[in-house]
This record gives sequence, C-alpha cells and structure tokens, in this order.
Amino acid sequence: MTTSTPITVAYGDGIGPEIMTATLAILKAAGAAIDIHTIEIGEKIYKQGIPGGIEPSAWQTLRDTQVFLKAPITTPQGGGVKSLNVTVRKTLGLYANVRPCIAYSPFVKTKHPDMDVVIVRENEEGLYGGIEHRQTHDVFQCLKLNTFPGCEHIIRYAFEYARANNRKKVSCFTKDNILKLTDGLFHKVFEAVAAEYPDLENEHWIIDIGTAKLASEPEMFDVVVLANLYGDILSDVALELAGSVGMGGSSNIGEQCAMFEAIHGSAPMIAGQDIANPSGLLSGALMMLVHIGQADVARKIHNAWLKTLEDGIHTADIYNPDFSQAQVGTAGFANAVIERLGQQPERLSPSTISESAKQIDTKQPLSLSAKAREAERVCVGVDVFAYFPSEDVATLAAQMQQAEGDDFTLGAITNRGLKVWPDVFTEALCVDQYCGRFKAKGETDSAAITGLLKRLSEQSVEFVKIENLYEFDGEPGYSAGQGE
Repeated sequence: MTTSTPITVAYGDGIGPEIMTATLAILKAAGAAIDIHTIEIGEKIYKQGIPGGIEPSAWQTLRDTQVFLKAPITTPQGGGVKSLNVTVRKTLGLYANVRPCIAYSPFVKTKHPDMDVVIVRENEEGLYGGIEHRQTHDVFQCLKLNTFPGCEHIIRYAFEYARANNRKKVSCFTKDNILKLTDGLFHKVFEAVAAEYPDLENEHWIIDIGTAKLASEPEMFDVVVLANLYGDILSDVALELAGSVGMGGSSNIGEQCAMFEAIHGSAPMIAGQDIANPSGLLSGALMMLVHIGQADVARKIHNAWLKTLEDGIHTADIYNPDFSQAQVGTAGFANAVIERLGQQPERLSPSTISESAKQIDTKQPLSLSAKAREAERVCVGVDVFAYFPSEDVATLAAQMQQAEGDDFTLGAITNRGLKVWPDVFTEALCVDQYCGRFKAKGETDSAAITGLLKRLSEQSVEFVKIENLYEFDGEPGYSAGQGE
C-alpha cells in the first residue's frame, strides 16, 4: 500500500474553491496518495488585518508538509499589502518557477500548433523584492537586486531541468545591452554554467528581440531561463500564444519546499457560477504529483485530461463550435476527466510525464558564487543623491564643490542617469533629485564618507541616499552616467 504524502491545500478566493474542489476530485478518483492539510489564505485573512494574507500558524503547516497546492487568491490593492505569492516564494526559498507553455491544437485555438516551450523564471529577487521608496516630490525608486547566488541557482536549475526532461536547448533572455551590471551578471553566469553542460545547446537573446522571436517562431525555443519580472511577463505571453493563460499551471521549487498553482488570478467576476476552467490548477497538481513521486498517477490524469480535450468536452473559455462537442461547467469538466481515467488520447500525443523529472538537483554547489567572493573589493568613491528642487545645477555644483577636500573630488552630477554637469544641457528634463559622483583621492572608507556627508550638510546639500562606489579586482562595480 502506497503511503500517503502530506500536502497543504489552500482553496483561495474567487473561483479558487470551485477549481480546487474539481482538481482534488480528479486526484482522488485517480488514486493519488495524498493526506490533505487545509489552511486559510487570501482576502479573508487580509481583512483580518494581517498584511501578509496568511495566518502565522499556517507557516508551520507548510514547513511540516513541504508541499503546497494553492488556488488563486485576491490581493487587495495598495495600503502596504504585500503579495502573498511573493511572500510564500521568498519565505520558503522557492527560487525556481517552472511554467510549461504547450499548444493543444486543434482542440484549443492557437496560432502555433507545435508550440512546446518551458519558461524557467527566477522567483526571489530582481525587482520583485518590492524594495521601493519615494525620495523626493518627483522621484520614486524601486531597487533591482540581482545576486550571484540567485542567478547561479536558477540557471543551474534550468539546465538540470532540461536534462531531466529530455530537452535539447536552454535560452537566456536579458537586457544587458542597457543594464550592464544586473542583467550583465545574469548573462555572465549563464555563459559560465552553460559551459558545464556540453550536451545541451545554449544561446542568449536580448529580451526585446527574443520575445518577438518567441511570439513569431516559438519552435525556435525549448527551455527559456529569465530573471523574475521578465519571466513573469514572458510566461503569460507564451501561454496566451500557446492557447490560454487560463490553462497554465506552474511549480515553485526550493531546496526543501515546493508550491504548485494555476497561473491565472482569482477571477471574482465569474466566481460561484460553475464556469471556470480547472485546467490550470490541475496542471499545477500534476507537477505536484511528479514532485512527490507519483508520476504514474500524474500520467494517468494527464492522458484522461488530453482525451477530454480531444473529445470536445470544453469549458466556456475554450469552447469552439468547430471542434467542441459539449460546453460544460467546472464540475462537469472534472467529471468528464474522471470518466476518462485509464484512457489515452488518439490525436494528441500521449503523456510523456516520467519519474526522471523528479531527479532534478535543487542543491547544486554554487561554485561561481563562491569564486566571486574572492575578488578584491575596494571603495573608490561615493554617489550622493540630493534633493534639489531647482534646475540651477550650477548652484548645486558650487555647493558640492565646497564640500570637496583632501579625500574627495566632485567628478560629475547626473539627473535620472544623465550627466548634467560639468556640461549643462538645457534640453534635458531635470527632476528634483540630482546625483553627485565623488571620486576618492585614493582608497576610502566609511569614516571618510561620513565626513564628506557632514561637509555637504554644512553646505545645505540635502542628501536622500548614498551609494558607495566599489571596484572588484580593479573592475568598476558601478555604471557610468549617460554622457559621463
């Protein structure tokens, strides 16, 4: 007798309870050996004044089971509320988000009948750290943090995933022609890791043309690995190209825990009407079954689901008079899948789900990150961001120059990344925050920088932020301003 695997389940908001009920009915009918522990998350918890959207006691349940099947939730807008999805991913270390984007032509309408692409997205850092500040009347800032360990972890996972799932190529999309440090790091790590997988093809694309190519010729791609925001956007685009975002599921994988979900939202406008398509959450549940070692059950359900599509039993979102035989609701679709358990599709390719996908190594040694820490790190200056509600940059420059000394000299002033002093361009739009770049006369330290800030304050320069300038093995760890 197969031992049941404990899993945590959350029914969520909107259509969440309906599609979760349908999904669990299919899993139970197929013989999935799971022991369900239910927690409350989402809108109900937010309304209790808990900004994270999850009860504190639920975290222990998640840590105990280490497997989370989650329905969509409704996240309130504004008010300091944090995304529960992001919170769960970061708290449990779920660094890899995997989203298969597959066409099921002709039964689901698509312009790309042969599309079969997997998006592997970094899940914990980049802009999704949500580190934002309003610094002046004009300026709002969001910090994008790419790290050596974060990049290496997700890129190694993408190559391991490709091997385990018999994929042939891994593509990397970045914008490192502009973001030379953050995206440049992602590209640099990709090239280094790719060299360790000679059995797999690899390629790099600038994300704008890469996305255009994915939209027009998805057959060019196999596994695509991206940083957080890029991966979030591109996976939705890819799923819609394949047929429907509403049919997509994803896995969120960490070294200890994993979360499985539908990609779509809670769709409150159709909640309670028995018309939602449970396929996205079911797809996530299939990934969960593979993760917990029940690939045989996942394959059985997948084939039944394919047969249901093939037989034209469709929910309203994919109903097409040219191919559909019957329009059913959420529960009706689940019943149709259950009726076909044990059957295989005849026109669509049978399921290729296998146990090999479970063998992905999530704890690879981060050798590149360790080596990066050996670089000599020297502070060579400081960028001082100042509030200055005037376009008279010459006056600001004079104030900053008065703060120079034996330790620092003012090299340039920028506004929104554009150099505006010593060469003043009246055509450029300037906002009320300027950055003075102070170059150290030799190696410097925090005490010297503190002294500089004191002198700037004495000159009535109101600084709102500083960024130390470092060199690593002699290479600048900071960008130049445009025109600098």
